[in-house]
Amino acid sequence: MIAFISGPVAALAPATAVIEVGGIGMAVQCAPGTLAGLRIGQEAKLATSLVVREDSLTLYGFADDDERQVFELLQTASGVGPRLAQAMLATHSPDALRIAVATGDEKALTAVSGIGKKGAQKLLLELKDRLGEPVGAHIGQQGIGTAVSNSWRDQLQAALIGLGYATREADEAVTAVTPQAEAALAEGGQAPVPQLLRAALQTLNRAR
Repeated sequence: MIAFISGPVAALAPATAVIEVGGIGMAVQCAPGTLAGLRIGQEAKLATSLVVREDSLTLYGFADDDERQVFELLQTASGVGPRLAQAMLATHSPDALRIAVATGDEKALTAVSGIGKKGAQKLLLELKDRLGEPVGAHIGQQGIGTAVSNSWRDQLQAALIGLGYATREADEAVTAVTPQAEAALAEGGQAPVPQLLRAALQTLNRAR
């Protein structure tokens, strides 16, 4: 198992970072929140999980070991593969997921793209004794179901700048997708950062 990788960031894409390790570029699948903290040319260290399939080897990267552990534990539930597990962590922090599971918060899970009401109920049952207790220092302030995407504007802007866009371009793209984010929040969900990033990139591509 590859527990972590470290080295300079060679390239960034909407869902992938390339980290140079010993002269080899390692492509790592990352959530937007993780990508937002990376900059091309700067040193980075990512906790990683290698997913082995018959026809592929895919490396997933995380900001810390806790995210990696939760990513792997989520996949012990039936129907949860690496993509859905990563989507859950793109929407909620590890502790927010722990709190949601511990309190039976269906709404928090259905905020994740790809999880419906029945799927959320099933996950709550299967994950109840697997994720453990919240480990963060500010759980009392977070509240139930607090999402990583609460700061979606900052995450989105940082991700776009990390991909090489100018601050002005990033600001314009964030403004363009704001109605989409506000619509999701108005429905009681969370701002879907991965979808917003794709929409923002489409906006920027049309403008060029």
